[in-house]
Amino acid sequence: QVQLVESGGGLVQAGGSLRLSCTHSGTFTSIATMGWHRQVPGKQRELVAAITLGRNTIADSVKGRFTISRDNAKNTVYLLMNSLIPEDTAIYYCNIRGNRGTVQYDYWGQGTQVTVSS
Repeated sequence: QVQLVESGGGLVQAGGSLRLSCTHSGTFTSIATMGWHRQVPGKQRELVAAITLGRNTIADSVKGRFTISRDNAKNTVYLLMNSLIPEDTAIYYCNIRGNRGTVQYDYWGQGTQVTVSS
């Protein structure tokens, strides 16, 4: 059984910073991707940042402001968000795509709310 537990969301003023954390339990044979997505009501979930086979992907809308990193020893992926703007307000979801044995799975966290006030 794999679970993803997110933390670090909250309310912040524009220009502020937050760091999201996502820690997974359970074990993987291999992890292909660890990443963060976000969703606002009425819109599709969008990729914010991901680490895929060691390469980082950052959405254009957050490039230069957000940084993704991982700590393998802690089974944790982080999203450091600087210079936050109201448009960053969303529910942020952690995602891990990995293999358990020969089967690949997608796991999602429960989501953490980030609200940026102007």
